[in-house]
Amino acid sequence: MRRQIGRVCAGLGVAVFLAGCHSPSKPARRPNVLFIAVDDLRPTLGVYGDPDIKTPNIDRLARSGVTFLEAYAQQAVCNPSRVSLMTGLRPDSTRVWDLDTDFRTTVPDVVTLPQYFQRFGYHAVSIGKIYHNVIPDPLSWSEPEMHVDGFPYDPDAVYHHRDNLAIQDAKKAAFRKVGDTTSHIDKYGLWYLKANATESVDLPDSVYYDGAETNRAVERLGDLAKRGEPFFFGVGYYRPHLPFNAPKKYWDLYQRDSIPLARNPNVPEDGPIMAISTARELRGYTDFADAPHPFEGRISLADARRLKHGYYASVSYVDAQVGRLLDRLDELGIADNTIVVLWGDHGYKLGEHNGWAKMTNYLIDTHAPLIIRAPGRIPPNLRLGQLVEFVDVYPTLAELAGLPVPSGLQGTSAVPLIADPTRAWKKAIFTQFLRDGIWVAPDSIPYMGYSIRTDAYHYVTWIDWRTRKLAAQELYDLKADPDEDRNLAHEPRFAATLSELEAQRLAGWRAAVPATR
Repeated sequence: MRRQIGRVCAGLGVAVFLAGCHSPSKPARRPNVLFIAVDDLRPTLGVYGDPDIKTPNIDRLARSGVTFLEAYAQQAVCNPSRVSLMTGLRPDSTRVWDLDTDFRTTVPDVVTLPQYFQRFGYHAVSIGKIYHNVIPDPLSWSEPEMHVDGFPYDPDAVYHHRDNLAIQDAKKAAFRKVGDTTSHIDKYGLWYLKANATESVDLPDSVYYDGAETNRAVERLGDLAKRGEPFFFGVGYYRPHLPFNAPKKYWDLYQRDSIPLARNPNVPEDGPIMAISTARELRGYTDFADAPHPFEGRISLADARRLKHGYYASVSYVDAQVGRLLDRLDELGIADNTIVVLWGDHGYKLGEHNGWAKMTNYLIDTHAPLIIRAPGRIPPNLRLGQLVEFVDVYPTLAELAGLPVPSGLQGTSAVPLIADPTRAWKKAIFTQFLRDGIWVAPDSIPYMGYSIRTDAYHYVTWIDWRTRKLAAQELYDLKADPDEDRNLAHEPRFAATLSELEAQRLAGWRAAVPATR
C-alpha cells in the first residue's frame, strides 16, 4: 500500500509535500540515481530511428534499459517542463507557464524529486542545468549546486571563434557606452552577448561548458561512490540548445548536404496564428536577427542546412559526454546498482512547420526522449510505445528505487507497464502552452493552448487568457497526418470528434489514467 507523505495545500487543491515530512528509515542498498537532463533534445537519436544522427553512447544506454518511444513534456519550454517533471505536478497546478516564474513562489512547500529521495537517506547533488538555469532550487539538493570555474552562471553563449568574439566585444562596448554593464553583463553573464547561432572550433570538449562539466562530474562520481549512502546525482547539459557551438570533430561526423531537411517545412494548413512559434529565439543571434515569422517567410536553404548540421553536431557532442559518465560508472563498479535516467526537456523544430526551436503544442515540440536503465529492475533493450508523460518520471523513479510513491503526484508510475509491456496504458496525454503577446490591435493578447493527444488524434483548444473565452481550435488526424500539416477543426465531418475530444479534455488527466493495481 502506498504511504501518504504530505498534506493538502488549501489554495492549490492538490497534495504537496512539506519539508517537515517524517523521514522513514533507510533500507539497505538503495540504488543510486544518475539523472541526466539534456536541453532541447528531441528524439533525434539512433535508438529512436534516426539513421543519420551519431549517438552511440545514448543508444547503448537504451539497449541496457527501457526506451519510452512516446514520451511527452507537459509544456514545450524549459522552465515549466522542468518544474513539472521535478515536482510531478502539471503546469496549471504549479502555475508555472513561462520562463520567469519561480515555482517556490507559487507552490513554496512542494517537495521535489531529489528532495523526496533525501527523505530516504540519499545525498542529492547536481551540476549543470537541471532546473531553468537562472532559477535554481537550493532546497532540492543536499549541498550547493556545483559550478565550473571560468564559466558564467548561464553559459549558453560561450564562444571561441574570432568572429563571434568580435561580435561580443562590440556588444560589450555598446553596453559600456551607455553605462549599462552592471544590469546586463555583470548580472546576466553572457546572456545579452549572444553572437552567431553556430560555431565550430578545433578545440577540446572542455572549452565549452558541457565538456568542462563532465570533467567535474566524473570526478564527483568517484567521491559519491565512496560515501556510505546512496546518491542522487543530477547532471544537466546545455547543448543542443542554441547556439549550436561544438568542437570541430563533432561537425566533421556529418556531411552537411547529406543531412535531410524537414519533410514538412510549411506552416499547417488552416492553423491559427497563436499555434505557430515566432522566430523570437532564433532572432536572438546576430546572424538571424532578421529571421522572418513563419507566416511571413523562411530562412535560406544554406542557413537551414547549417542550423541542422549544428544541431546534429551538438547532439553528438553531448552524446560523447554521456558516454564518459556511463564509462565512469563501470570503472567505479557501481553501474549494477545505479539507475540511470536520460531525458530531453522537450522537443524541437528543425524547420518543421517553417519553425526553429520549440514553444508550441505541436507534437514535434512536446515529444522528447526518455530512457531509463535500472539493472535487475528493467530488462535490457525494452521499447515501449504507450503514451507517457514527464509527470510520470517522479513516481516511476520512486518505485524503481523501492520508495513509496507519494499520493499527491499527478503522474503515474510506469513500473507496471515495464513489468507487462503488453498492457493497455494511458488513454491520452495532456500538454499546454501559454502564447503571450500575440498582437491584435489595440492589445497584446495572451492565449493558453490546452492540448490532448490520443492514439488517433491531437486536439488543441486556444483560450483568450484574459477573458477565458474560446479563441481557436485545432484537430489533427495522426493516422492520416502524423506531421500535423492540416488542421481539420473547421471541417463539419469532424464536429462529433471535436465534441468527444473536448469532453475528454475537460474530464482531465485523471480520467485517462490506467488501472495500475
